[in-house]
Amino acid sequence: MSVVGAYFRLARAGWILVREGVVAALPGDQLDGMPRFGWRVAKLFSRRRSARRDRPERLAQAVNRLGPSYVKLGQFLATRPDVVGHDLARDLASLQDRMDTFPSALSRAAVEGSLGLPVEELYISFGEPVAAASIAQVHDAQVATATGNERVAVKVIRPGVRRRFNNDLESFFLAAHLQERLMPATRRLKPVKVAETLAQVTKIEMDLRLEAAAISEMHENTARDPGFRVPTVDWQRTGRDVVTLEWIDGTKMSNVEALREAGHDLEALARTLIQSFLRHTLRDGFFHADMHPGNLFVEGDGTIVAVDFGIMGRIGRKERHFLAEILYGFITRDFRRVAEVHFEAGYVPAHHDVAAFAQALRAIGEPIHGQSAETISMARLLTLLFEVTELFDMQTRPELLMLQKTMVVVEGVARTLDPHFNMWKAAEPVVSEWIAGNLGPRAMLSEARQGVSALLALAKQAPELAARGERLSRELDVMAERGLRFDPETAEAIGRAEARHTRSGRIALWVIALALAAIAWQLS
Repeated sequence: MSVVGAYFRLARAGWILVREGVVAALPGDQLDGMPRFGWRVAKLFSRRRSARRDRPERLAQAVNRLGPSYVKLGQFLATRPDVVGHDLARDLASLQDRMDTFPSALSRAAVEGSLGLPVEELYISFGEPVAAASIAQVHDAQVATATGNERVAVKVIRPGVRRRFNNDLESFFLAAHLQERLMPATRRLKPVKVAETLAQVTKIEMDLRLEAAAISEMHENTARDPGFRVPTVDWQRTGRDVVTLEWIDGTKMSNVEALREAGHDLEALARTLIQSFLRHTLRDGFFHADMHPGNLFVEGDGTIVAVDFGIMGRIGRKERHFLAEILYGFITRDFRRVAEVHFEAGYVPAHHDVAAFAQALRAIGEPIHGQSAETISMARLLTLLFEVTELFDMQTRPELLMLQKTMVVVEGVARTLDPHFNMWKAAEPVVSEWIAGNLGPRAMLSEARQGVSALLALAKQAPELAARGERLSRELDVMAERGLRFDPETAEAIGRAEARHTRSGRIALWVIALALAAIAWQLS
């Protein structure tokens, strides 16, 4: 019956998107055939008042009706402009993850169930919620330390949220499978793979121990960084459903006027923010992927403190080389080298022409050099780059898209602080330092040491690999003589699975028919 429920939930979500005018706000006049007809029908069923709202407002209204799962879906798809398009991704990025608070009694029960002790033994005081999002809410509390009482922030998981997400994820997977089946042109976007990634990200975000681990890792990485830090974790008061953190006293970076009144140097804050983000990306390969101004505080001494580490990004060493060389290549106008980096990394298939790709990159880079540095957007550069690489069959790289999305947000925050912010001048010291340490002689020595270590590890495994190869050879010989055969249990399992699939398909068709009949009856 889970398939039936998934179809009903998907139909309900589609109906809400239609009624709130989200579908009508899409550029349907660019469509042909049945999609254009469906768009016209959706416009007829939109609420009249939705026509007075712009698309981001319509999205926000629809998501509020659909619930927390769809807030997260929207935020996740905002990192995938290759899937939803750049305009819609920008609208989704504006969704605010703010929900109503739930009773403190439920928070106390979650804390006690996760940590196995009464709240009174864990905290001196445990106050009312001060903020709430789709997955958790935050309480103001105090704990006893060797130096006295210390104020802390306690983040508690929302009751029933895992069950709600699991149910809605079934609908997301159903929509992805239907898209692949009914819209072959979109298969290159790998919608099922996108749904799998969302499921994995959500599972991680709903285990607050993993968020605490991300905070701890980033705390170690940034311990010596100038002007930037992350909160400390109280591991004794952290579990699957609760994480206790150092309380941050500071001004939200979204309140620019308050920062100015407090005497902060806004230009210096913008520079520190960009350099910190690039340092985390290039040096550590591990960055905060949700650095909107509501998640950034400025302390009295001007130190930037990041909070809410539910969404993190990682890029490997190859991707860091890729990013640094691209930025450096565009700065120096060496478009041929930028093209070669794409081919060396395997991002662009080898059958394409390097010179033709370099020509396409020049079309992006040359206009930049005719502008003043403070008007050049690094985030816009990466956006144009990904648009051009689509023409050359570059496969979707989710980690690079998340990096691009975060850079768009961070650069936007920096320009809010300083409208004349020179992104390239601020980035140059960090990028140059990383290139000197990772693409020069020191990098060659480091890679040589890593190569020797890999060879030694392979030599240790040689006897085991030889034994595996011998077993595989014997099994292939037997298969060649007797053919590939299934044992009775396997054949029976395949039969049962096929029967279930056929039965589910019949049920789904009945559900769709009943849903359409119900809608037609309501409209009659």
